Amino acid sequence: ELYRRAPAAKHHQAYEHGLLEHCLSVAQGVSAISATFPGIDRDVAVTGALLHDIGKLEAYTTDPSAIDLTDAGRLQGEIPLGYYRIRREIEDIDGFPPRLAEALLHIILSHHGTLEHGSPVVPCTREATLVHFLDNLGGRLGSFDRLQKELPVGASWSSFDRALGTSAFFGAVEDAPPRLEAA
Repeated sequence: ELYRRAPAAKHHQAYEHGLLEHCLSVAQGVSAISATFPGIDRDVAVTGALLHDIGKLEAYTTDPSAIDLTDAGRLQGEIPLGYYRIRREIEDIDGFPPRLAEALLHIILSHHGTLEHGSPVVPCTREATLVHFLDNLGGRLGSFDRLQKELPVGASWSSFDRALGTSAFFGAVEDAPPRLEAA
């Protein structure tokens, strides 16, 4: 129930059900892309996508009107909290395959992509790399959604956005060829 109701973060999908919406979106993208690139274990990648932000359940308050870090979130961080939560669950399952545990825990630990962004390790597998990129893409596209909602009427450009590192353009592409209709 908590996973289903939790917001994703303070800045993107910061509303009730935001975390579930974000994780499902990452999982859908991972599933689609894993069919295109050989060597990706789709089941591991999709499971990792669904679990990658599980630490946010303990790291953030769940009141959508006042989303903030909890004491545990500030002191430990969402990644270690997620790692320990899933590790405990895995340890309670008799016969859980050790390599599968390593693969899933690695996705959780590495999903921010770099040490500078809070991951204790960088993605070292195809599955972890894929989850990282789709997680990052979801956050960046969420920034566009937020900026567009804040855009003054008639404006084409947003103000500078720290998450994107630029301003966002929302003007029409006038010279675009006509859209082809599906057959």
